[in-house]
Amino acid sequence: MSEPEQTLDPALKALADAYGIATDYWDWQSRHVVVPPSTVRSVLAALDVDASTPEAAVEALAAREQEPWTRMLPPCLALRSGRTGHVNAHVRAGDALEVWIDLETGGVWEHLRQLDNWSPPRDLTGPYPGGGPVGEATFEIPDALPLGYHRLRARSTDASGTVHEAAMVLIVTPSWLGLPASVGEHRTWGIATQLYSVRSRQSWGVGDLVDLEDLAVWSAATTGADYVLVNPLHAAEPVAPLEPSPYLPTSRRFANPIYLRVERIPEYATAPADVRAEVDRLGRDLADRLAGLDVIDRDSTWSAKRAALQALFAVPRTPGRQAAFDAYREREGDGLRNFAVWSALAVALGPDWTAWPDALRHPGSAQVQAWAGEHAGEVDLECWLQFALDEQLDATQSAALRAGMSLGVLHDLAVGVNPRGADAWSLQDTYARGIAVGAPPDPYNQNGQDWSQPPWRPDRLAETAYEPYRAMVSTILRHAGGIRVDHVIGLFRLWWIPAGAGPKAGTYVRYDHEAMIGILALEAHRADALVVGEDLGTVEPWVRDDLASRGILGTSILWFEFDFHGDGTPLAPELWREYCLASVTTHDLPPTTAYLAGDHVRLREELGVLTRPFAEELAADEAERAAWLDNLRTHGVLAEGADVQETVEALHRYLTLTPARMLNAALTDAVGDRRAQNQPGTTNEYPNWRVPLTDADGRQVLLEDVFTSERAQALFRVFKG
Repeated sequence: MSEPEQTLDPALKALADAYGIATDYWDWQSRHVVVPPSTVRSVLAALDVDASTPEAAVEALAAREQEPWTRMLPPCLALRSGRTGHVNAHVRAGDALEVWIDLETGGVWEHLRQLDNWSPPRDLTGPYPGGGPVGEATFEIPDALPLGYHRLRARSTDASGTVHEAAMVLIVTPSWLGLPASVGEHRTWGIATQLYSVRSRQSWGVGDLVDLEDLAVWSAATTGADYVLVNPLHAAEPVAPLEPSPYLPTSRRFANPIYLRVERIPEYATAPADVRAEVDRLGRDLADRLAGLDVIDRDSTWSAKRAALQALFAVPRTPGRQAAFDAYREREGDGLRNFAVWSALAVALGPDWTAWPDALRHPGSAQVQAWAGEHAGEVDLECWLQFALDEQLDATQSAALRAGMSLGVLHDLAVGVNPRGADAWSLQDTYARGIAVGAPPDPYNQNGQDWSQPPWRPDRLAETAYEPYRAMVSTILRHAGGIRVDHVIGLFRLWWIPAGAGPKAGTYVRYDHEAMIGILALEAHRADALVVGEDLGTVEPWVRDDLASRGILGTSILWFEFDFHGDGTPLAPELWREYCLASVTTHDLPPTTAYLAGDHVRLREELGVLTRPFAEELAADEAERAAWLDNLRTHGVLAEGADVQETVEALHRYLTLTPARMLNAALTDAVGDRRAQNQPGTTNEYPNWRVPLTDADGRQVLLEDVFTSERAQALFRVFKG
């Protein structure tokens, strides 16, 4: 804050406030930080707002304040069921006005009550030719509307008899989501795993959807688990090299075909003998190539698997199966087509669309449409891969429920997407340019984080009535018992970092959380699913209260749960939240065996991501762990002299003393793994997202080994009781 420009011009501050851009905030050390004006101007520029000079800021502020008066209706409105709302309509002063609601399921809600509004008319170029005074009328949205996506319509008639019409999307969302009826009042527990790391003797180098199905069925039938929580299964690049992080996908709506089990696809069963022989050969050759590797090799796996899938795609489909494929494409519409076109283009030109010829950089261009027509077979292949994924995702969830799980598979939603990927290309008009999403410094990432993902523009989302967001959430929930939302705080505000500025030079931008959280709850309600928000890190207290008031579960990680409002000691079990998913560890920490040894501090020192001296960090971490172990002994769950495995079980037993409605055990803890799946703040310095499942001695563990593991059974018995 030593820059002379640190003082914000009043007009610039007011303009930032009008667009939901923070001009100051409190950091993780409770220090007040003033956002540099250069950051504010860069963020405004990403929203197409010119604030380069004080005069430009004044002009932009006036335009922002006048904007609602230039249209008859706002683009959309989200409100909770059981609550009244209101909408302002703008018409030429003195014109007659009708307002009504067309309900999503049919029918009309007429005669909305008009409320008092004493705002004087304004002279401006409004929604009518020729301009003139524009008035504002306010109408009440009744509290008895059904849940859903409705359309509020307005019609005015001017003195000449000319009719003017407008419509907006009215989204009525659940006031309370809670847990599905299948859960009832019971506490649930389940397993968390990174699917790619959980390999069987049948999978092609990467854990797949049949492995997930087998894990779900086994854990339900033998241990009584209610769910399996997996990493995001979002789509990656269609050609090598593949981005290893499941949290930097090319698309969040569509899935990654690397998770397909080739032999489970119906075309494999009906393929001619020579095609099946070729597919089998590809699988054997891959197994030979991967033998002895101690990392997940996605590129080799996908190269072999894609060749096999292309061979099966060429197998003629039965009439019934072709009809199912056609119906799937029809249901998914333009979203699937755009994704498939990008994928086909990426195979031909490389997966970075920003390096393509200019004429192909926008999905709506005539050249893109022409190219897609000329390469219809390649586009159809990409659609078929998603069709096959949809079938196997459905089969996995169905098998989990049949085996007795109350929830089945819980999917994970990443914060954003790769800036060079399919969503960033097909939905580019809804993303901010020249901005990356990240996180400010916090105790665990003291340099801050740059996730390199473009953020959605709040204004463009509203203009589309959140259609891209709605489609994404509903697709993920189609075959799920729930969804975990990574960094759920991003549905309230995101840390925007101007290009080249570094994580510390960002600021928060607010979103309409009534719409973002409300749509999430509405889609989960329709899918009879629950929502878990990952609300770790720097979080405004009212945000957690808001999520809890909606029946959305938070996330509680044992190592982070201290009584910050009291004496700073480990949080007593009775003080934990009820509506949360409680676990000992998470994928951004090492497994519990390693955490107990302080491996995470040593690793961060080796990788250069500490900002405090190593000895100070290690001492603080050892003190925290010692406090937790003392707390466990005090509550009678840890005996003196317990070994490491007994201590891991005791930490999980402590969770059972809390009121948390969901308990979770990491599969890595069940087998004694010591290696972290991810080290935040690094990319290739550590093999993030490429670590296979191993035991306490570093030997690779296959899924079949999990099924016979006494150690796993012992840990799961802690929750099973």
